[in-house]
Amino acid sequence: MAPNLSGVRATDQARSVHLCELALAFAKRSFETPGCVSGQNISGTGYPEFLAAMRAVFIAVASRKPGASRGDSTEMYLVGKGLKAGTGP
Repeated sequence: MAPNLSGVRATDQARSVHLCELALAFAKRSFETPGCVSGQNISGTGYPEFLAAMRAVFIAVASRKPGASRGDSTEMYLVGKGLKAGTGP
């Protein structure tokens, strides 16, 4: 999935976080332990809170910026592994 990008950084970042929040909610409703989820996020407002939400749901969370990404890009990839017991269905 990818959000519709507008070219307005604040709008695109908010759409990115919202889409990741929807994916996390889906994972919590649908995955059995141990599940995992990954997604691209644009760091900025709401990113630290979303990262904390991922850490509350998954045993391990990795945040990476790919080497191929432009230097001024704020894109980050998050991978959550091992759905914590009691957070799934």
